[in-house]
Amino acid sequence: MGVGKGSGSVMGGLIGRRAVAAGLVSGAASLALPNRPLRAAQAGRAAASSSSPAPWAVYYADAAPLSAFQPYRLLVLDSRTHPPLQPLADRGKSLFGYLSVGEVETHRPWFGRVKGWGILDQENPNWPGSFYVDVRDRRWISLVVEELVPAILREGFHGVFLDTLDNPPHLERTDRERWRGMTDAAAALVRAIRRNWPDIGLMQNRAYEILPQTAPLLTHALGESVYAGWDFAAKRPHRQSAEDYRFQVEVLTAAGVSNPRLGLLTLDYWDPADKAGLRAIYDLQRANGFSPYVSTVELDRLIPEPAR
Repeated sequence: MGVGKGSGSVMGGLIGRRAVAAGLVSGAASLALPNRPLRAAQAGRAAASSSSPAPWAVYYADAAPLSAFQPYRLLVLDSRTHPPLQPLADRGKSLFGYLSVGEVETHRPWFGRVKGWGILDQENPNWPGSFYVDVRDRRWISLVVEELVPAILREGFHGVFLDTLDNPPHLERTDRERWRGMTDAAAALVRAIRRNWPDIGLMQNRAYEILPQTAPLLTHALGESVYAGWDFAAKRPHRQSAEDYRFQVEVLTAAGVSNPRLGLLTLDYWDPADKAGLRAIYDLQRANGFSPYVSTVELDRLIPEPAR
């Protein structure tokens, strides 16, 4: 899906799925930003006193050796294709399993059932084979809460990573009459998960429109493509606009203030060969009070933070 901005919010990045489009820059020098928003963000995070976990990574494959995970304390992994979980748990890693709740992909076992309900809509143009789902439908809510979440937990994960929650607000903005109530339904879905699973880790990717409602329910909030995203047309990383960057920093910071125990994470995309650029992004996001990870959009390999 393309990215839009409406009602004072930014639509965009799904982990390994979509990213906000903006101008491309490269190199460490171009990563410099005005000190003013950084100071404001630091002040907000100091007030929040959040215990954001660090370091962390996201990895959607199963080939990396156990030793590659040593630097990380928290891992977001695909709920089906992933390394053995028990050795990671034995080493004290917090493990979150991926769950798309605003789209259904054709390769998921439940796709046929949901399609039969008639609640799937258009295909995501950036990710063929993934279709938007009507999150207002009670059958979808029941499937997520009663089947999909417990299946992830039975696999050995400590929590669930909720992706594609940007979609419901986006659909409501594009056709308010047809999709009325989708934004509220997205927040209600998060509430239903927390109500039924009060003790699990719960991480939300973006979905900034509902974050003021859901922040108290979450253990972690992730900002994807906060500073650097992925341009699907050009097939290369790009720097977000200063406006989008500041907006996302402010929303995440506010969430940390509303829930001082909320872990605030960021995922940015950059060229792994540009070590100086990677270091600059890590430094920038830590200055904001966030726990950063920088990778490629495929998210199928672990990219260590460059040595200093």
